[in-house]
Amino acid sequence: MNKQEVYEFLSVNGIKFEAVEHPAVFHMGEDHGVELPYPESDAKNLFVRDDKKQNYYLITVRGEKKVDLKAFRREHGLRPLSFGSPEALKEKLDLIPGSVCPFGLLSNEERDVRFYLDADFLKEPYLIGCHPNDNTATVFLKTEDMINLIKEHGTQVEVVELPVREPIG
Repeated sequence: MNKQEVYEFLSVNGIKFEAVEHPAVFHMGEDHGVELPYPESDAKNLFVRDDKKQNYYLITVRGEKKVDLKAFRREHGLRPLSFGSPEALKEKLDLIPGSVCPFGLLSNEERDVRFYLDADFLKEPYLIGCHPNDNTATVFLKTEDMINLIKEHGTQVEVVELPVREPIG
């Protein structure tokens, strides 16, 4: 789905959302002066794979967090993790780097990408903000609506407390 198709998909499914159009943003911290209405709900998305390139995961976390992937791996009994390649991202979620988001899971017909969602998104204001498969906008919707969309697609959603790295110094 492209950006417009995501908007239409949300509307057809009766999901209220707020979209903010902005210049392309490729990674957190690169906001180009973008003012978001709910900055505390902005998501950072990590597309990772195990060392055998057999299992893929999407980890969605509040933007200010730095996930400790080694601790995450140990807590969930996973093999060592590293970031997925652009080719794997395109194959699995039909996305390009800079546009990684949970909406990409709706393109994963094999449903073979496991989704881990930061439990903090279920706290005030109960919203999640992510790209609509395009890094020139951010869509805010209720976290429960996002969870339900992903589950209805047939992808398991694991809401987890994510281990974070402490700042050095």
